[in-house]
Amino acid sequence: MSDTANDASPSPAAERRVGAASGCAAKGETTTRSERPIGVKIFIIAGEESGDRLGAALMTAITAQIDGAVEFAGVGGTAMAAHGLVSLFPLAEIAVNGFAAVPARLPRILRRIREVASAAVAAAPDALVIIDSPDFTHRVARRVRAVAKCVPIVDFVSPTVWAWRPGRAAAMRHYVDHVLALLPFEPEAHRRLGGPPCTYVGHPLVESVSVLRPNALETARRDAEPPLILVLPGSRASEISRHLATFGAAIGLVQARLGAAEIVLPTVAHLFDRVRRETAAWRPVPRIAVEPAEKWAAFRQARAALAASGTVTLELALAGVPTVIAYKAGIVEELIARALITAPMIGLANLVLGEKVMPELLQWQATPAKLSAALVELVGDTPQRRRQCDALARLDAVLEIGAASPSARAAAIVIELARNSIARRAQHASHGESRGGRSSPL
Repeated sequence: MSDTANDASPSPAAERRVGAASGCAAKGETTTRSERPIGVKIFIIAGEESGDRLGAALMTAITAQIDGAVEFAGVGGTAMAAHGLVSLFPLAEIAVNGFAAVPARLPRILRRIREVASAAVAAAPDALVIIDSPDFTHRVARRVRAVAKCVPIVDFVSPTVWAWRPGRAAAMRHYVDHVLALLPFEPEAHRRLGGPPCTYVGHPLVESVSVLRPNALETARRDAEPPLILVLPGSRASEISRHLATFGAAIGLVQARLGAAEIVLPTVAHLFDRVRRETAAWRPVPRIAVEPAEKWAAFRQARAALAASGTVTLELALAGVPTVIAYKAGIVEELIARALITAPMIGLANLVLGEKVMPELLQWQATPAKLSAALVELVGDTPQRRRQCDALARLDAVLEIGAASPSARAAAIVIELARNSIARRAQHASHGESRGGRSSPL
């Protein structure tokens, strides 16, 4: 979608309607705080399920920090609904996976952008929070900023300006007041690129560290024979198509080199039958884990892993599992990536640590021979394994694990901006009343 597609200017009526809410009343208009109930009103927008989970945690933290005197409105999914949000429409209407799905749904998405922006303006919030999904949420934010110029807009999850399209950072200054970053290097990236103020609040995975870290018995299994090796080809059907056969061939070569191994392949429920069918000829045949408890138990016991690039690489890093990262994309995606991506590595754990700790074998390099050779080096007591384990041990300090939770940090910033907005509005109303009193002929 073009950044300017269907971004028509708001109507004069909308500008007058939002004046009081923004603290920038239209000329000749004044309001008082008594026109609104005491408390904080947050308009919050998530564009997909991961954003819905972040939004739910943020709502909980905001409510806890201001003793429940808060009202939420906006767009979200089941997690945010469980915390009291009545979504303007089902989240599934705007959640799109892949380029191919966009054209057919574009008219509806553009209509929803206009509707959400109008609803945000009409809600007169003390702050607007947009969560990830920049193709949708940033278009809403631009339209709201065009009308409600003084409503603070917070972007929870920075776009990957450090990896591609870096010019987006400077453009965001026009409609985003603060970015809440999940990765520790993102504030410096925004500063370097001329982006909005940015604060590292922490990645949500740090709140799940206890689920990822092994106890004594699990540590003993990690060191025992045969080694448990995790295979994670991805959670999308397209990733299964591109990775599963190659990963299976690599595991066969690993077994030929090392002998017996226990292979665990976590997947999602809707792909279970396909994965089971397509791994039946593997040697060894993997144990397929669908239930979260079984998956996390395997993470805590694994000696090493072969994983498609994604959030899972940071999960493995936090679990202390040495990993080989692989990824194979379609030719069109590869050409786009080569043209636009500027980051020197793609693995999330590597990006956080600032070095290529986990080997990355991408596209034509992701062959069974190369993947198996890299994986074998991580199973035994080798320099490669020790180097990776030492680097992963630094994650607690880099990610500030043990400090305030990411949702609590994010909530504190949102509340501060919202309260500053309320104070400015009250000051504006007071000045307006004073001017009105002096100018009255009566």
